[in-house]
Amino acid sequence: MRLRSTFFLRYAGRSYPFTRRDDFAITAFIAQTSHSSTGPLLLPAYDQQENQFSRAFDILRQAIADHAFPAASIAVTHQGKLIALKAFGHFTYESDSTKVVPETIFDLASVSKVVATATMAMILWEGGFLDLEAPIVGIVPEFSSPGDRRNAITIRMLLAHSSGLPAHEKFYLQAKTKPELLQAVFATPLAADPGAAVAYSDIGFILLGTALERLADATLDEFCQAEFAKLGMNKTGFAPPASLRSSIVPTADDTTFRQRIIQGEVYDENAYILGGVAPHAGLFAPARDIATFAHILLHGGKPLVRPDTLSLFTQRQSSPAGTSRTLGWDTPSSPSQSGKYFSASSFGHLGYTGTSLWIDPERQLSVTLLTNRTWPDSSNKAITEIRPKFHDAVVEALETSQ
Repeated sequence: MRLRSTFFLRYAGRSYPFTRRDDFAITAFIAQTSHSSTGPLLLPAYDQQENQFSRAFDILRQAIADHAFPAASIAVTHQGKLIALKAFGHFTYESDSTKVVPETIFDLASVSKVVATATMAMILWEGGFLDLEAPIVGIVPEFSSPGDRRNAITIRMLLAHSSGLPAHEKFYLQAKTKPELLQAVFATPLAADPGAAVAYSDIGFILLGTALERLADATLDEFCQAEFAKLGMNKTGFAPPASLRSSIVPTADDTTFRQRIIQGEVYDENAYILGGVAPHAGLFAPARDIATFAHILLHGGKPLVRPDTLSLFTQRQSSPAGTSRTLGWDTPSSPSQSGKYFSASSFGHLGYTGTSLWIDPERQLSVTLLTNRTWPDSSNKAITEIRPKFHDAVVEALETSQ
């Protein structure tokens, strides 16, 4: 039995009405796991950030001067405190462009995979709705093919990027609607045997997200918005309304596909065809909201999940051999975008637009770095050198002050 109800999506402090169908089981589960508390309080303590992190901040200022990216926003949490919250640069390189402030919103790109999709998977697993060893074809039968090796792909493989699906396809060049793009995903041939090797895959996460939505009987944005609200992440969401566009940095001057400046809509073209709500990309947020999310994970995951659930999803997988992947996240490799100081128990993720989140449970440290390095045309890859230097400078500053 189902009910149709009206809900209110909160984005950036405003309410937007929408409707959805609620299955009684999911409704009961959400009610059971909802907490009035927003979890451990993240205490502001960044009054000394200019002195403490002067070298780290100079790295970002120089990067902007060198046109690695025009805009940046950072947040650092340490031992339960928000010790840095700082914005740099302007929306674009023009001198009269809007100045970035700590409240400025960024397109998270693939950081969406962990903040939204992997979080949804954790919550469903903890509630008993998700079996990590379940074949994906049991949930998404459109993906099956008689006698094909694809039938062996499990939920775990999709989370750990070991499904054998390729990394990326330009589905958006042919698919003009969400159903057409999903059909292309379901028909994608494997590039390797399931479980044999690791290959980071957007396609795998689109397939995973389809399964999670069916299990929850809720769309990704509906489900995650309720969870973000528990944490007070009211400026985080998919497909932001047009009224927020002026608060969001642009990511591209698209002269080939959409033929307009991309601002306030998802950069990723496949996610755009999916309506801006996609399991692999599409989440928008300011740095502080992501720091709040990281702070919750550093304190065991409550009120989202139990500590044992968080541990399961953030520990490096034992196979395939040599993998650095957890169930959704990445871990430090050599060399690592996290720099040279983050511990082996750390986990994090990068986003194509120049975003990242790294969390170190041993140091009780998280570093959120948001940029729009894809402006205007994604040709500048300097972020790969800047990001580890910035992380190293943050850790060195902390060690010097202790």
